Amino acid sequence: MSSAEGLPKDKYSLKKVGLPVRSRGDTFVHWLAPAPRVGITHTSAHHMRRSMKFSAFLFSLLVACVASIAHGEVKNVVLVHGAFADGSGWKPVAGILEKGGYTVYVVQEPLTSFAADVAATRAVLDRSGPCVLVGHSWAGMIITELGAHPSVKSLVYVDAFQPQVGETAGGLQNETPPAGGKNVVPYGAGFVYIKPEAFAADFAGGVPQSVAHFMAISQAPIAVASFDATVTVAGWSKKPSYATVGTKDREIDPELLRFMTKRAKSETIELPAPHAVFLTHPKEVAALIEKAAKSAE
Repeated sequence: MSSAEGLPKDKYSLKKVGLPVRSRGDTFVHWLAPAPRVGITHTSAHHMRRSMKFSAFLFSLLVACVASIAHGEVKNVVLVHGAFADGSGWKPVAGILEKGGYTVYVVQEPLTSFAADVAATRAVLDRSGPCVLVGHSWAGMIITELGAHPSVKSLVYVDAFQPQVGETAGGLQNETPPAGGKNVVPYGAGFVYIKPEAFAADFAGGVPQSVAHFMAISQAPIAVASFDATVTVAGWSKKPSYATVGTKDREIDPELLRFMTKRAKSETIELPAPHAVFLTHPKEVAALIEKAAKSAE
């Protein structure tokens, strides 16, 4: 073995610097002491296993979170009321959804014009985040127009108009007049409402009498011009859609509801319900909304 640069070249000098020497005839060999052995104690091994397990747990949690974001259910619901009512009618449905962990937004659109109603709903969508957009009756026009909004992941039509581009609510009603259509009369100042004495039968059949009476005297009239407004976007052609058909509906004929839901290829349930299906069958309506939320991406 040749001497390294800087090391002594004879065995006596090697001894002086503390290197072990063994003679072998006329030659000499030296050994450097081996590096100290690094051992893994029982304690350090235990900590290492725990660290590895925790890392694996964090990784699986990250994967689950990413999957949830990519394919998880939507947890926000935006509810839009129809004509002759206001957002308070959604209370039973909203309560069920909130108990299920959903954040609920209830739009109070003014019913003064189609444009104003769309604007009021858009303002909620702009802050709701990913959501299921739900509309009752007249609000089907609104949610159809806004179906392409980036926050909207699916649409639910609750006994609602489901128009094609260029169609109006008035035009659809004229094609298949509802049983209670003649009881929609002038309110004044360009608005219409349902005759209070006909409200319980035509709008709220099956709703407790006291509730139906208060709804009749507190109903929200709608601008008659709204029924001539056309939609420019068919939201149901761009997003998954769901619908209810109340077989006892007297404000939108059940046959018209079936025609629209079939045309839109909406997943549909039929209920023995009046126009105010959200009050008589809140569990079924909420369940359909939850299904839309869980299926949304």
